[in-house]
Amino acid sequence: MYDVVALGELLIDFTPAGFSDNGNTLFEMNPGGAPANVLTAVTKLGGKGAFIGKVGDDQFGYFLKKVLENNQINTDGLKFTKKANTTLAFVHLDDKGDRSFTFYRNPGADTMLEEEDIDLNLIEKGKIFHFGSLSMTDEPSKSATLKAVEYAKQNKKIISYDPNWRPPLWKNETVAKKEMVLGLQYADIVKLSEEELQFLTGESNLEYGSKILFDMGIKLVLVTLGAKGCYYRHTSGTGHIPAYRVNVVDTTGAGDAFLGGVLYNISKINYSLEKIKTQELEKIIDFANATGGLCTTKRGAIPAMPTLEEVKYLLVHGVKLL
Repeated sequence: MYDVVALGELLIDFTPAGFSDNGNTLFEMNPGGAPANVLTAVTKLGGKGAFIGKVGDDQFGYFLKKVLENNQINTDGLKFTKKANTTLAFVHLDDKGDRSFTFYRNPGADTMLEEEDIDLNLIEKGKIFHFGSLSMTDEPSKSATLKAVEYAKQNKKIISYDPNWRPPLWKNETVAKKEMVLGLQYADIVKLSEEELQFLTGESNLEYGSKILFDMGIKLVLVTLGAKGCYYRHTSGTGHIPAYRVNVVDTTGAGDAFLGGVLYNISKINYSLEKIKTQELEKIIDFANATGGLCTTKRGAIPAMPTLEEVKYLLVHGVKLL
C-alpha cells in the first residue's frame, strides 16, 4: 500500500548556483516537477509513495528515475519515450529568492503520457491520489490524467490537486482556466497560492474565494501565503496558521513540500477528511508550514525536502512570523 500515488511532470530544474569567473550565471541540474516534489516530501518524512509519469529516453530521464528510487519512490509507473526529450525548466531567482521559469517543453516527454501507460493497480494501492494541472496542458497526457483521476474517484481515493498556474505552458488564459477548473471538480484537497485563487475564482478576498471552491465540493482548501503562512477552509471552519522564520535561499518546491507535509499526515488518519477537528487540522497545517519553510533553506526542490527529524526540531524550536 502507498500513502500517496502522484501523477504528472517529472523534469529537470536548472537552478542558479552562483557565477562563473566571467560573471555569468551558473546553473545546477536539480530534479523537479511538482507531483514528484510532493511525493519526495512524503517519503522523506517516512511515508510511502509511487509515481506515474513519462520522461525522455535520455540521460536526464534515467537520472530522474534514479533520483526517485533513491528517495524510496516506486517507479513502476514511470515510462520512457523516444518521441520527446525530458522537459527542462530554467529557474530564475530574484534578490528575495522568489522565482520565475523558462520551460523547454515543445513537446516535453511528460506530455506524452498515454492512457495505456497508466498502471491502475498503483492507484488502487494508494490512499491518496495527487495530480496537478500541468499534465492537462496537452494531449495525450490530459486524457491519461483524467482517466487516472476518474479511476481514483471511483475507487474512493482522497484526491489532492494543485492548480499550479504556469502561464508559459498554456495556449492562453481562457484554455488554462477551463482545464484548471476541470481539475477542481475532482478534488477533495486543493493547495493554491493567492494568485491562483484569484485567477480561478475572480476573488482576491481569501474568505470569499475559498468559499467558492468549498461550494464546489472541495473538502479542504489551503491557500499558501508565502512568509505569511497558510489560510484554510474546511467543514470545521476557516483559519490562518503563521509561517516559521527561516533563512530563505530558494523558494522552488516550497508549496510542494507544504502539500507533502499535509498529505503525509492525512494519510495516517483512518476516518473521512470532513471529520478532522479544528485542533488536529491546525496541527497538520503547522507541520506543513514547517516542512515548506525548511525546503526554502536549500537550493532546488527534491534535494531540499526535509526529514521528519528536521521538521520536528523546527516545530519545537522555531520562531513563527506573526
